Amino acid sequence: MKKKRLPVPQSNISHEDLLRLFKEMQRPLRLDPLLRALHLPRRLKKELESQLQQLATEGKVIRLPGGAWSLTGSLQSLRGTYTVTRNGTAFVTPIPNEKGKGKGSGITQDIFIPAFHNEDAWPGDTVHVLLLPGRRGKNPEGKIVHIEERGQKELPVHVVSCHESGIFCRSADARIAAHFELPPNALATPPKKGDLLLIQPQERLASDLWRAKLVSSFGSEEDIAVQEQLVKLNHRVPQEFPPAVLAEVSTFPTDPAPEDMDERKDVRHIPFVTIDGSDARDFDDAIHVEKTAHGWLLRVAIADVTHYVRPRSALDQEAFERANSWYFPASVEPMLPEALSNGLCSLKPHVDRLVMLAEIPFSHKGIPGKASFASAVLRSAARLTYNQVKYLFQEDAVEEHKAFAENPQHVEILDMLHTAQELAQTLTQVRNARGSLDFELPEAEYHWDTHGHIQEIVHRERHFAHRLIEECMIAANEAVARFLEEKGEPFLFRVHPQPEADRLESLFRTLKSLAFLPKMPASPSANILQHILRDAHGTPQEYLIGRLILRTMPQARYQPDNEGHFGLGSTSYCHFTSPIRRYADIIVHRALKSALGLHKGNGLAHHKLIRTGDQLNRRERAAMEAEREIARRLACLLLSQRVGESFSGTICSVNDFGLFVELEAMPVEGFIRVADLGDDYFEYDPERQELIGIRTGRRYHLGQHLQVRLMEVHSGRLEIRFALSGVRPVSSNRRKAMPPRNKKEKEGKKTNKKITRKSGKKKSLSA
Repeated sequence: MKKKRLPVPQSNISHEDLLRLFKEMQRPLRLDPLLRALHLPRRLKKELESQLQQLATEGKVIRLPGGAWSLTGSLQSLRGTYTVTRNGTAFVTPIPNEKGKGKGSGITQDIFIPAFHNEDAWPGDTVHVLLLPGRRGKNPEGKIVHIEERGQKELPVHVVSCHESGIFCRSADARIAAHFELPPNALATPPKKGDLLLIQPQERLASDLWRAKLVSSFGSEEDIAVQEQLVKLNHRVPQEFPPAVLAEVSTFPTDPAPEDMDERKDVRHIPFVTIDGSDARDFDDAIHVEKTAHGWLLRVAIADVTHYVRPRSALDQEAFERANSWYFPASVEPMLPEALSNGLCSLKPHVDRLVMLAEIPFSHKGIPGKASFASAVLRSAARLTYNQVKYLFQEDAVEEHKAFAENPQHVEILDMLHTAQELAQTLTQVRNARGSLDFELPEAEYHWDTHGHIQEIVHRERHFAHRLIEECMIAANEAVARFLEEKGEPFLFRVHPQPEADRLESLFRTLKSLAFLPKMPASPSANILQHILRDAHGTPQEYLIGRLILRTMPQARYQPDNEGHFGLGSTSYCHFTSPIRRYADIIVHRALKSALGLHKGNGLAHHKLIRTGDQLNRRERAAMEAEREIARRLACLLLSQRVGESFSGTICSVNDFGLFVELEAMPVEGFIRVADLGDDYFEYDPERQELIGIRTGRRYHLGQHLQVRLMEVHSGRLEIRFALSGVRPVSSNRRKAMPPRNKKEKEGKKTNKKITRKSGKKKSLSA
């Protein structure tokens, strides 16, 4: 039956009639169909649109992508957390306890939020979002209709200017497009431009201006400590421990009590050693390796954190919320209070400490035998550093050997280290044979002066002392995972799935374009990756190849179901060796104690392990994002004083907007815009990952070495911009005046945007 159209007076469009029409039509409507349905002439189109805008302001209708209008009540809705990436892409992540409830049921993906639909939400806000027709790639699209709660009650801001009328600031987070006004007397001494303040937004004065209240002042942004504090605030990194946690920790002794050592295996006579960085303060693992008739016996002792961190205590709940320690170049926010992390649980030399002990026999070929586990008491014989062990492995380091041997006990330790070296070399060969991937990617090391100002960023040195400890820890993690899996004890695996086939195909095409892969494999196989990394080792392309392969990999995660660890070539893997800084290891320690009959009832059911793993995965990603941001901030801080200088670099990524270049002297990355490549139009070839000049034929591809000039550093946006040395950037006016030399150029100039070849595979972009 045909639905009745409502006659509406042409001069009076009522809200009630509009809403009634939408309900009757039961579908989104554009302006023209609305006019026809309401029997209105086209001259009332603007009045109709005005009425719809009023209804939209009241939250009753919404304009959809494409121009159609719809009732908001007819769309699915849900609650979620608003997040924004550094490039400005915004999403709402459904709140876990909302999934599967009410409208929006079944939506578990992140919801893409266009910039014009974000309702001035800030990262971390709890929002209500309507799901719109259409998708952004794999993600549904949505519109924020209500901000339920601000995720950040306090915001870090930079001082822009000081006047008699007030102190004006901008958000230190480039993702928040807002300015703030403080009273002129907010600080006893007027702040300097660029100083970092912490404020509480109060009331909105204009679309992008808020009145604010001062919380605290941190000082100049040139100070590394200030930059770190800014990142901690941006990412809501936990800092001060709650009073209940500190009260609980205050009841602990400074050293283990005699009764704590009862019924523990006593290994204080064995010369265990810790090997860490020179600036480390928390020592949670110690090793000892013994030569046997059949091969080796590896002993790995790990701090028994769970003896003190009991389930459901205030300390345990806080550790779970933090999930991991948060490391920065000049500071650390620990998962556990320092009384535990640097004191009672830290395996300091020559003091008694409680540990969980893993003893793993290995054959001469590096094949593990049946491991045994026990709670034990240990007394570390020495605290060694990576650099110290490096020199002890060098026969020509006479002075270092002599100084070390002055202590009689160190002679035994030196012999043990050489035995450990033999085992580690064998274990590396075994892992390589089973397909483990070894990435030798550059890491940054920061140097600053006595005033806390960054002086240089260099490549951190890695040597076999690092590999020795890594091999021992991997062996212990695998042994614990195998044991718990055999016992049927629920715990969290550390899994790393294989890369997807389409990502492998894309990687192989890129490697082939770099002439690093002689021919495309018949079928994409992850097993080939190890051979590629081995072939790249020691070549100028080593870091580039490693980075490309790493980008292909899915992220490792915690979960109660075993999928193996592809990167390590391990069939069963967990995290057991760092309970001071990772909560996942605490879960594994409790499971191990339960399997050994030491503590019953401390384990978690499968569904609770899933939720626990989700929390730990989220916090791990947050810590990684914080580490990336502080690295970027310090790079901007250092290079802001070197604008105009030239550097050598390598192209590490190519897209249709330009080139990403990593400097050779330091692990710092910047961008060259297409406009700064010179007087030419450039075509982007995604398969070969290169830009090709249409006029000149110049090619810029992955792995290519360039001389670049530092053009600009924008600390607010965390952007570092380079240009090619000797190439004059093209202004926008000059670019428009450049006459096209061929048909393809003419097309590109006419549209001033990407054009697509007939093949559909290559895109070009005007310079």
